[in-house]
Amino acid sequence: MLINLYSLFNQGRRYMKIWPMVKQISFYFPEYRVIKATRLSIVAMPVIALLTVIIQTSVLSVAFLPQSIAMGLFFISIPIQGFVWLGWRASHPLPLSLFDWTNKLSQQLVVQGVACPPLTSKACYMDMANILKLAFERLDNSYWDDI
Repeated sequence: MLINLYSLFNQGRRYMKIWPMVKQISFYFPEYRVIKATRLSIVAMPVIALLTVIIQTSVLSVAFLPQSIAMGLFFISIPIQGFVWLGWRASHPLPLSLFDWTNKLSQQLVVQGVACPPLTSKACYMDMANILKLAFERLDNSYWDDI
């Protein structure tokens, strides 16, 4: 279980780096919002956790230290939850509609002369993220306006 969680965490970090953060696809995929929230929580949650522990122990006394530590650990776990969700999503298989759309996108890239790996029958969201990243780097903006 621990190894699986660790691999999900690492896969989520890789997926977050690959996913294109563009507004054109932000309405169709929740990754944009999850990645933004995870990046914000990486910075903000340790500060909030520390402030929670300090304020609760100073106001309520040291007798409430276990409760304040538990709340601090909860706040620290929020970015980890984002990475685990992204890792789960990255390994999740594509539905048929997205598989067809990604296949058309990769064919469009091949027509443009970009070397694009073909999708296999076990394509997942990580494969789609790789193709989307290539597409946003190589295709012009007029293609994305039609979506």
